[in-house]
Amino acid sequence: MKRRFADLHLQPNLSDVEQTKNMLSKASELGYRLVAVPLPMVSIENFAKKLTTTCQENKLDFSSRLDLKPKTPRELTQQLRKFRRRVEIVAVICESKEVARQAAKDHRVDLLNFPATDPRKRFFDKAEAELASSSIAALEIDIKPLLTLKGPARIRLLAALRREVAVAKDHHVPIVISSGAASPLEMRKPMEMAALAALFDLDKPAALEAVSKTPFTIFKRNREKLKHNFVAPGIRLIREGSDCL
Repeated sequence: MKRRFADLHLQPNLSDVEQTKNMLSKASELGYRLVAVPLPMVSIENFAKKLTTTCQENKLDFSSRLDLKPKTPRELTQQLRKFRRRVEIVAVICESKEVARQAAKDHRVDLLNFPATDPRKRFFDKAEAELASSSIAALEIDIKPLLTLKGPARIRLLAALRREVAVAKDHHVPIVISSGAASPLEMRKPMEMAALAALFDLDKPAALEAVSKTPFTIFKRNREKLKHNFVAPGIRLIREGSDCL
């Protein structure tokens, strides 16, 4: 079966309609069949509807995504309670160890994203991986910093990513490779994304899964959960009413 590729972290400026359309069109040209774009909390459904239409025009599946950036674990749980049922993918941008730990153990979180290029502010360690392995959270690695950083900063980031990938493998935490692209120039073909993963010691089969099977699994699982007849994994509501016997 032909492999299908996904980029779960395109970051166009949604107020720039032309740029957004260009990036979605380019994603299709590069060979992707699924993309996710972080949506603003104030207008989730409105933007999701517009982006879905644009993606359909480009033969893409669109997945609604929310990037949560809580300052405290309590704020994270409040945001999850409010927004989890409104989007298909929830990512937590982990900017503190406390938030990272809470996100890793919460079953409502799909992706753990560590944006800091300073290794001391990247919190994916053994304890984090142990929590994530008992939930459904995956480690998301954005390729964009590898393209934009230079010199010692890039070297330090690669060293941190090698450690994180090794820890994720040891604890069977899924890995998703995304572009994190904010412009068309930062976008790459799926096979190029997988090839770049060799820089942080992700072998080719695992890298290909990180841009195909793993993100599609997350997408399909959550789209199913948001259907009106979903009750629990493996349980669907077939009919309701007094005459359903």
